[in-house]
Amino acid sequence: RYRGRGGIIKSELPEVFLAEKQKRGYPMRFIHIADVHLGAVPDKDKSWSKERADEIESTFDRLLAVAEERKVDLLLIAGDLFHAQPSLQDLKSLDYKLSKLTNTRTIMIAGNHDYISKGSPAESYEFTSNTVLMPADTFSNAYLDDINVCVTGFSFGQVEYTEDVYADIMPQMEDVVNILLAHGGDEKHIPINFRQMAEAGFDYCALGHIHKPKHIVKNKMAYPGSLEPLDRTETGRHGFIYGQIKDGETKIRWEPFNCRSYINLGLAVKPEYSEAKILDVLAKQMENMGTQNIYRIILSGHMANGLKPDFSGLMRNYRIYEIVDNTLCEYDLDKLHLDNEDNLLGKFIERFADAEDEISKHALKYGVEAILATGDK
Repeated sequence: RYRGRGGIIKSELPEVFLAEKQKRGYPMRFIHIADVHLGAVPDKDKSWSKERADEIESTFDRLLAVAEERKVDLLLIAGDLFHAQPSLQDLKSLDYKLSKLTNTRTIMIAGNHDYISKGSPAESYEFTSNTVLMPADTFSNAYLDDINVCVTGFSFGQVEYTEDVYADIMPQMEDVVNILLAHGGDEKHIPINFRQMAEAGFDYCALGHIHKPKHIVKNKMAYPGSLEPLDRTETGRHGFIYGQIKDGETKIRWEPFNCRSYINLGLAVKPEYSEAKILDVLAKQMENMGTQNIYRIILSGHMANGLKPDFSGLMRNYRIYEIVDNTLCEYDLDKLHLDNEDNLLGKFIERFADAEDEISKHALKYGVEAILATGDK
């Protein structure tokens, strides 16, 4: 049975989901995800944008297949399953997919992206699958008597909350496994006092909103991060949390699951490097690290004077978000200064002669190039 504060959220489960599938004394198994952002279209100006949008959907489908294969008891979704408020058709599609889970109940809350506003489809939608979407702007409880678990959650009813709505929340039932579903963690989207939440007494706090995985309290409180990275700032692996609770002890592990990653690829260029060598080294590194990934190439070091590599072929063959050129041209500054000590160029070089910090080095590079380009010394 799913009970909410002040009433029943959803009626009793079908017989197939009762104790014959999960006997007391066995671990309660769950998967915790958040920030899937179904409907998002990452990198809209790139050729692979539509492919990335499709992968967000397909990775969620793969996650449901894992839940079915492992026969987990609970799928916990800690907000922002959708990138925007879902339409009726979005909810029907989700409902159909969740209905194919034969052993898993889904408990979810809405986040700041897919918040539940008055009159929106999510406010009144009745799931036919074994799914509960917690109502907006109030704490509700879903109690599952066959596995003796109470899930407490709060759905966003608007985009922003500047107060910690979780400040006084406590486990809602005694002698059961108590789980908190919470979305937020920054000043505009429910600032959370993690210490206070950790001390409240929940067996597990399933968090959402932060897109990179973050373990706040060992085995007790964590962000799984998004299933797929959503832009170039979300580097590294992404995935979900798999957990078990038995005899009052919670154990979780984070599992990587994304099909593609954003990677910052650095190359320290040397003055003797030719254009061919620079392109070849970068291509080999991307081959080794995975051609499926999306790269932001960052060049540093010193480029041979006048060398401006053509990266167009590389960008056609690999997914390269951008190329950041932080190299310095290999000018003979001593000779330039000697030949121009009585003009603007010489005085400019003299001004930065002892520069050691990166900002000053780049100022020297760009200044010399600009003065030489104008021909006005």
